[in-house]
Amino acid sequence: MTTGAVPLPTGNPFPQRLKLALALALVVSLVVGVGGFGWRQSALAVVGTLFGYTLFHASFGFASSYRALLVRGDGRGVLAQLLMLSLATLLFAPLLINGIGRGALAPVALQGAIGAFLFGIGMQLGSGCACGTLYTIGGGSLMMLFTLLTFATGSFLGSLSNGVWQQLPEIEPVSLLQLWGWFGVFAQLLLLAGLAFWLWSRHRGSLLAWEGFWSLAMGGIVLALLNALTVVLAGRPWGVTWGFTLWAAKIAALLGWDPATSGLWQQERFASALQASVFADVTSVMNFGIVLGAAAAAAWAGKLSIRRPPSPRAVLAALIGGLLMGYGAWLAFGCNVGAYFSGIASTSLHGWLWIAFALLGTAVGVRLRPWFSLAN
Repeated sequence: MTTGAVPLPTGNPFPQRLKLALALALVVSLVVGVGGFGWRQSALAVVGTLFGYTLFHASFGFASSYRALLVRGDGRGVLAQLLMLSLATLLFAPLLINGIGRGALAPVALQGAIGAFLFGIGMQLGSGCACGTLYTIGGGSLMMLFTLLTFATGSFLGSLSNGVWQQLPEIEPVSLLQLWGWFGVFAQLLLLAGLAFWLWSRHRGSLLAWEGFWSLAMGGIVLALLNALTVVLAGRPWGVTWGFTLWAAKIAALLGWDPATSGLWQQERFASALQASVFADVTSVMNFGIVLGAAAAAAWAGKLSIRRPPSPRAVLAALIGGLLMGYGAWLAFGCNVGAYFSGIASTSLHGWLWIAFALLGTAVGVRLRPWFSLAN
């Protein structure tokens, strides 16, 4: 991670302009292509693109931020996340109170703790989280394609074993907003402020650190605004993992898998999604947008280029990490976006459970990285 503003690209601008034109053409194609599924789908494609653009320009990482905190005591990235969560909590509350969309709520469950722990290990081996995988692919990383492949596979395998994990102890979803109204919102904001002060006292000036074209603080603010906009347009917060699960299920069906053998995939909403076009799925369309938005941002910054994996060991780590993230995300009712970001912004306790056990998994993951020749 670096500090200071990133300079504008230099040299012959034509190749970069050509790349930018191609990326923007793909963005327009996505937006227009999903227009047949309604204006909201097109609007959400644009929002997904803005997510990717923001993530890339702010170099807003989740996995790298946790690693930096645990290994080097660098709290800049996590501080930016706390700012993002605080603003999103304030933006979500009036929307949810007035029935504009629903929050990202899930049970507080043992399977969720196990899943988040696996996800924490996986995102360190895979060198990225759910949204990080997408925007890094958009920037030209070939290694993250391996992570995406096994992430989708792991999530799909998790869906097939869904019934087994549901037998573990759990309590019904707990929302501070639903329990205590605005008092619950303020209680969460106080907790976030306390965590931020503790980190800031150890790394002053963190919120103004520049990691890309934008500061981390700017990235966190824009991500919170975009997530609130997602609630308005989609009727629920931002998520990523479901798109991966659906893609793997569709591929499995093409290869001969029979959905009738799975109790979960026989349920109406899962069966309908499997039969419908992938462009009818909100999460999938936004995921495509993230990749294209990041590609456009990379082209604008003069950084769009194909990057090969650094070593065969790194590829192996990406494959293992993706599998752990995918399976873990299914167990944990979401990833760093759906369970952590959107869950906490919805004042759901399962989001806090997620980050606690994901950090424990991160601690294990950073110790495993050197085995695969990955630097911490």
